[in-house]
Amino acid sequence: MVENNDPIEPPYSRFVTARATRPGPVILRQAGAVYNGNLDVSAFDESQRQLITNIWGAILKHRWLILGVLVLSLVLGVTKTLMTTPLYTSKALIQIDREASKVIDMGELAPIESASGSEFIETQIGLLRSEALARRTVVALNLVRDPAMREIAGLPPLKANQTPAEATRAENALTGLLMANTEVAQQGMARLVRVSFTSPDPKIAARVANGLASNFQTLAMERRFDSSAYARKFLEGRIAQVKQKLEESERQLVEYGADQQIINVNPNGADTKGQGDSAGQSLTAADLSRFNAMLTEVKGERIRAEQRWRQAEPLPALSLPETLSDPTVQSLLGRQASLQTSYEEKQAVYLPAAPEMLQLKAQIDDVDRKLNIAASRVKEGIRGRYEVALRQERSLSAQVESQKGSFTDLRRRNIQNTILQREVDTNRTLYDDLLQRYKEVGVAGGVDSTNIAVIDPARPSGAPVSPSLPRNLALALFLGLLVAGAVVMLLELLDEAVRTPDDVQAKLGLTVLGVIPELEKGVSPISAMADPRSDMTEAYASTRAATQFITPDGVPASILVTSSRPSEGKSTTALGLARSFANLDLRILLIDADLRNPSVHRLVGCENSSGLSNCLTGVEWQGVVQATGKSGMYALTSGPLPPNPSELLSSSRFTGLLMEARNHFDLIIIDGPPVIGLADAPILGSCAEATLLVIEAGKARRSVSRIAIRRLVQARAKIAGAILTKFNATSAGHGYGYGYSAAYAYNYTQLGNSTDSRST
Repeated sequence: MVENNDPIEPPYSRFVTARATRPGPVILRQAGAVYNGNLDVSAFDESQRQLITNIWGAILKHRWLILGVLVLSLVLGVTKTLMTTPLYTSKALIQIDREASKVIDMGELAPIESASGSEFIETQIGLLRSEALARRTVVALNLVRDPAMREIAGLPPLKANQTPAEATRAENALTGLLMANTEVAQQGMARLVRVSFTSPDPKIAARVANGLASNFQTLAMERRFDSSAYARKFLEGRIAQVKQKLEESERQLVEYGADQQIINVNPNGADTKGQGDSAGQSLTAADLSRFNAMLTEVKGERIRAEQRWRQAEPLPALSLPETLSDPTVQSLLGRQASLQTSYEEKQAVYLPAAPEMLQLKAQIDDVDRKLNIAASRVKEGIRGRYEVALRQERSLSAQVESQKGSFTDLRRRNIQNTILQREVDTNRTLYDDLLQRYKEVGVAGGVDSTNIAVIDPARPSGAPVSPSLPRNLALALFLGLLVAGAVVMLLELLDEAVRTPDDVQAKLGLTVLGVIPELEKGVSPISAMADPRSDMTEAYASTRAATQFITPDGVPASILVTSSRPSEGKSTTALGLARSFANLDLRILLIDADLRNPSVHRLVGCENSSGLSNCLTGVEWQGVVQATGKSGMYALTSGPLPPNPSELLSSSRFTGLLMEARNHFDLIIIDGPPVIGLADAPILGSCAEATLLVIEAGKARRSVSRIAIRRLVQARAKIAGAILTKFNATSAGHGYGYGYSAAYAYNYTQLGNSTDSRST
């Protein structure tokens, strides 16, 4: 019952107090928005920091597993090292020149080098790794009868009467052993190749490496000698064949030239009967060439004369440049100019009919007549030169056409002659080349030295190359880290538990509004909340500050506190929030809506003879609300447990109760039942303005919590965020901690803010 000295009064104005708007980043998940306050924090940098923190937290959580895997890996590495047979490697250094040193200069019988030096070295390295060289070395060193090599190859001891089949099998096994344990590598870009062989016996390793180098050198020399002998034999047969073909082709050429009367003339004038075009030029071709040259010259003269006549024909004779440059014309023009001058001078004195004037006029007319005659003669000369050139061109054209017929007939008869001549030339060139090459091979066979030299022979090694304890330990440590990382990653992927605020964000997609620490053994929640300096009190104060930003208007009028399953701390959380809000001089109503397993009456020390169940069946709620020991905080207990809690909560009476209570209290906090398996929590969530999901750290499972969230969302509950309870910062890993500073400040590093929420 409500005491008389603390009557239910109209509520204070809906508060957005200045104490709840301290600067600092507060994560608010509302409509996908993130409120950063006065700070500008890079999301990318934050995600990187968060990733590193999560990895470090996983390492700390599984540190003993990781340490065990690493210790086991190191033990296995040491055991493997101690049980492995030591191996020794001997190396021989070989110089492979591009060409052997030459006594005489001539082409090679076999290619020493390909197009580029790198391809040549690669070819030589391939020969060093070949099976032929390995088998040759086995035979040359008589390794089949070496007991140590037979033991290394896993062969039985040598028998006195060994069969050829057994010897072949042993030789094949040793050849494979040499190929498997031989390494060939070029030294940088130089023409130096290092051949190494690895064996449990250092002396055998040096012996085989030297044998490979020596036999490679011998094999190269034998290949050069073999190629020289084969070349001489091949050239002898080819020379005999080509010589016979050359004689036959020359005989056919001479006979055909005599039969067809084909006569060619050399440039020096000698007769080359029957020797084709290549030996000289035919008489017909010479005449045709001469006439054609003359025709070309005459045609050019005719074109020039014709062009000049075409230009001069329409023009007056006296206007032509040739006329003006003629000496006769120039003399007459001078005479004409003198007479004309005299005539004009006397015209001022005499009349035109005067004898002197008539005489001058007659002289001028005579000069004009002679001038016209001279100019006409010059113009006719231009035409005459054109006609002469035209007649010469036609005559030479006829000669050229006549010679073309003779030359075409000669060309038809000369086709076979040319074919025979080319065959003779080809056979003669081939014969000369083969004969020259045969002489060179005969002189140079065996003169060249080998292009392979052993620079540093192999020596027995004093220290084994394998096994290497530091290398094996490093490899074991690396593999151990890989295995440990894979195991930790698998455990993290399979881990359904929600342990940290990051897990709430990553696995459930909810904003963490508060983190409630785990209490020490022997400390009850009531006693911890009674201490204003306790971690739990500070945690609920921080949660209270976060809830003030759930809506734009501040704290919702009604908040449902629920969980996915029982015993996650929802009732304690509801009480803690109510006490924390009451510290702000607000009127708080705590309703126990868990009509199946109520606990608020025990936490606040109230009677439970009447309560919410009575209000939902018709009793006025003002008569059953009880004052708690905390100033400003009231409780509406569950009352008698009804047989049908879901029907009562889904009735309109519960909604009406909330509407009426809002007129008398600043905040209503509803302690609801768990979500899983019951319909009560979704019904309550649809009635409350905000829903807070309580999650027990380390005990809550992702799948179960997701089902609870899905049920609340389907019921149109407004999930404002989650509160992580019973959180152990020490076992959670790096990045989480609670502590007090000298200024009595509450520090929650995982949320990224430091909030002074000391109660006043």
